[in-house]
Amino acid sequence: MTPALPSLPVTLRDRRADDLPTLTRWLTDPGAEWRRWDAPYFPAAGTTRTMEAYAEYLAAHGPDADEQVIDVDGVVVGMVNRSEEEPEGGGWWDLGILIYDPAYWGGGVGTRALSLWVQDTLDWTDAHVLTVTTWSGNERMLRLGQRLGFRECARVRQARLWEGERYDSVQMDLLRGEWRGLPQP
Repeated sequence: MTPALPSLPVTLRDRRADDLPTLTRWLTDPGAEWRRWDAPYFPAAGTTRTMEAYAEYLAAHGPDADEQVIDVDGVVVGMVNRSEEEPEGGGWWDLGILIYDPAYWGGGVGTRALSLWVQDTLDWTDAHVLTVTTWSGNERMLRLGQRLGFRECARVRQARLWEGERYDSVQMDLLRGEWRGLPQP
C-alpha cells in the first residue's frame, strides 16, 4: 500500500541509467492509463512509435537540463520537461508534466512537481512567461494549472476529437511577476 502521498517527499532530479527500465516500461506500454489523459486524441499506434523512439533516445543520451524525473521517496513516477518557444531569448517557455503511475495521481504529487519545475525554470532561464497546454477533457491538469496561478490564455473550441466527442485545446500562462512561489508541502 502506498503511504499518504502528501507525506512523501517529491523531488525533481536528473535521469539516471537505473531509471531507464522504469521509464521505458511506462512510456512504451500502449495500455498505460496516462495515455487516456495525455493527448489521447492522437492515434495510439503513432503515440506508441513516438514513445518507443523517445525511450531509445533516453537510453542513448545523458540527462538534459530541460527534463527531469519526478521522484517520490526514491520511486520514479513521471517526468517534467520544458522547451523555449521561438525566437530564442524571447522569454517564453512551455512546460510539460506527466505522472505515469496512477497510484500517484490526486495526492498533490503533480502540484508539488510542477511548482518545483516552475521555480527551477524561473531560476535558470530568462522566462518571462510560462505556458502549459492541455485539453478540456483533462480536468486534473486544468485544476493543477489554476492552483499554481496559471490562467487560461487560449482556447481552440472543439479542436480535439476523442471517442466520438469534441474537446477544446486549452493553453494556460503564468507571468514571472505572478508567481507566488513554492507552496508549502
